[in-house]
Amino acid sequence: MDEKQRQLQAWVSGSSNIVFFGGAGVSTESGIPDFRSVDGLYSQQYKYPPETIISHSFFQRNPEEFYQFYREKMLFPHAKPNAAHYKLAELEAAGKLRAVVTQNIDGLHQAAGSKTVYELHGSVHRNYCMKCRRFYDLDFMVRGSGVPKCPVCGGTVKPDVVLYEEGLDQETMEAALLAISRAEVLIIGGTSLAVYPAAGLIQYYRGNKLVLINKSPTPYDGSADLVIGAPIGEVLGQIRV
Repeated sequence: MDEKQRQLQAWVSGSSNIVFFGGAGVSTESGIPDFRSVDGLYSQQYKYPPETIISHSFFQRNPEEFYQFYREKMLFPHAKPNAAHYKLAELEAAGKLRAVVTQNIDGLHQAAGSKTVYELHGSVHRNYCMKCRRFYDLDFMVRGSGVPKCPVCGGTVKPDVVLYEEGLDQETMEAALLAISRAEVLIIGGTSLAVYPAAGLIQYYRGNKLVLINKSPTPYDGSADLVIGAPIGEVLGQIRV
C-alpha cells in the first residue's frame, strides 16, 4: 500500500462522519460510459450533440429522437455495482459513511446496498406520467419503443432525470449540501468537477480531509488535502473497514 493509500486508510479508519461525492467515473468500471473522457458520450458522433438531445427544449421539440437516444445510450439495465459501490455500502453499514451524493442516474449505489443516497440528477428507475403522475419502473422504459405512453391515461411517461435547462431538485440539493458541510472526511471520486451547480457543492465542505480520487486532473486538485490519480474502484477496493 503506497503512502497516499495509507493516508486515506488512516482517515477512513479514524472517522465516523465520511461523505462520498461521485460522478460518472464511479460507474465506468460497471460498463457504463462516462461523458467527457476520450471514449465518452460527448466524444461520439450523432445527428445532434448529446448535450442538445438531453435538454428540456429538445425533449419537447423532438420526443421521438430524445427517447431513441435515451434508450440506446443512457439505459444500462444489466449493469452491476463494482468494488467502489460495494465498499461505500460497506462503510455505511459499519457506521462510518453518512451519505453518498451522486451525479449518476443508474441506481447502482442502491443496488450495492447504500441507504442514504442523494441523487442530484435523478434516476432512470423512476419514471412518471406527465399527465396523471403514475409511476413506472426502468423495465417499462426498456421494453417500450417510441415515445412511452401511460397505459391508463395516455400521457407521456418522462424519466425522473434532470435534463439540461432543468433545475435540480431543491430538497435533494439541500440535503446533500448539509451532509457535505457537516462531513469530517469528504471523498470525491470519478468526477471531472465540471458540471454545475453540483460541482459547487464542495465549496460547502468545512473540514481539512478533502480527498480527490480521479484518473485525470480536476480544477480542484490544488484545494484538496489528498489527490489520488487512479480508478475509484481500485482505490476504494483496498480500504479496510
